[in-house]
Amino acid sequence: MEEAYVRLLCPECTKEWQATPDELPETHRVLHCPNCHASRPVSEFARTEHDLNTLKQLG
Repeated sequence: MEEAYVRLLCPECTKEWQATPDELPETHRVLHCPNCHASRPVSEFARTEHDLNTLKQLG
């Protein structure tokens, strides 16, 4: 079975990366960008609506 992943995009520095939903906190929790250390809710880092839905379903 293929593992799901979420594409992330920092709204401040525009760094893009991927993570599996189990590597991320719940969607309402804070995530820190590994590049600029911006702190925002995980949902604000979701690159697309599809990525946000994946986070909500599997996170």
